Amino acid sequence: MLANNVSSETVSSLAQPLRNRFDRSEWAGAFGDLGTLIPFVVGYITVMKLDPLGVLFTFGMLLILSGFYYRTPIPIQPMKAIGGAVITQAASITPGMLWGAGLFTGFFWLTMGLTGVLDVISRITTKPLVRGIVLGLGLSFIMEGIRMMQSDFFIALIALFMTFLLLTSRRIPAMFALIVFGVAAAIIKTPGIINELAAMHVNFSLPHLALTQVSWQDFIKGTLILGIPQIPLTLGNAVIAITAENNRLFPQRPITERKMAISTGIMNLISPLFGGIPMCHGAGGMAGHVRFGAHTGGALVILGTLLLVAGVFFSSSFFVILKFFPLSVLGVILFFAGLELAVSARDVGREREDYYILLVTAGFAIWNMGAGFLAGVLMQELLKRKIFKV
Repeated sequence: MLANNVSSETVSSLAQPLRNRFDRSEWAGAFGDLGTLIPFVVGYITVMKLDPLGVLFTFGMLLILSGFYYRTPIPIQPMKAIGGAVITQAASITPGMLWGAGLFTGFFWLTMGLTGVLDVISRITTKPLVRGIVLGLGLSFIMEGIRMMQSDFFIALIALFMTFLLLTSRRIPAMFALIVFGVAAAIIKTPGIINELAAMHVNFSLPHLALTQVSWQDFIKGTLILGIPQIPLTLGNAVIAITAENNRLFPQRPITERKMAISTGIMNLISPLFGGIPMCHGAGGMAGHVRFGAHTGGALVILGTLLLVAGVFFSSSFFVILKFFPLSVLGVILFFAGLELAVSARDVGREREDYYILLVTAGFAIWNMGAGFLAGVLMQELLKRKIFKV
């Protein structure tokens, strides 16, 4: 009941003319996507040995551009299929292959958007299908959040209880309380990090061009091993689901699947230039930003500025800063982003067929966004043609 009320109030409060704000709510909402951002960024930097400067610089720059252009909390996130493959198969993947995959991704989605192919896809994506993808993504975030919470379940339970208590508070944003609690927990568990913090120093630097390290062999291997397997997930989460979520929450600032594809293409042609990683937009990131208070693109500008400053001035102290964000608390953030996504599926409709399409899509989407989309389309067409009856 609480979740339904909160979601309805959120949609109502956001349905106003949009202008970027930088108030307390936007600052709180700026950190709503750290549950996905930090684990993948840490994995890239520690396992792949990528320069933190290039990764943080590109994230910061693209977040700022996204916030000013869209003026809604359309996030910039790591591509998860590519990230998962890189982190688990690091021995056989080089930075050149990663950047090659980013370039392929950029060219592919730019072409998809400019040619209008996505207009055909958007015509067959009915509400039950879209809501199924969003529900599947939400449930996968909830499960991943719980897995992360298990790293310190006692700390996570306190953070979870505190967040539920403050979820609708206007005086004390839940995200601020979470950050303060996480920092306090980190200091109590590892008192020595205070001394490490004192040793931090400013080290101004700018990223170097990374394309000189990408060969044609890197481009081809990156495309086949990393880029192509990412396509279905990007289609489901970063094109279809983010469009539906943005237009549900911000009807006065609508976007299209075509615009999201072009945007994904452009930023993946930019990111590899400076040593960044493949990126996308994502409905889960938007849900996280909104759940913790973001109403405009100001939250993205805030987060982007912090990451840009951290990269340009403190990239050598990156791992010291991360020690103040316990994995269990990041899991709580991801858990609530999943809840926010999942509850949006409640308006799917009243017909029994709609629920079947929703659940079939969601079930497969938990495993793979692309598989969820195809399964949902198949179920939808079979029911429409009366081949299946439920």
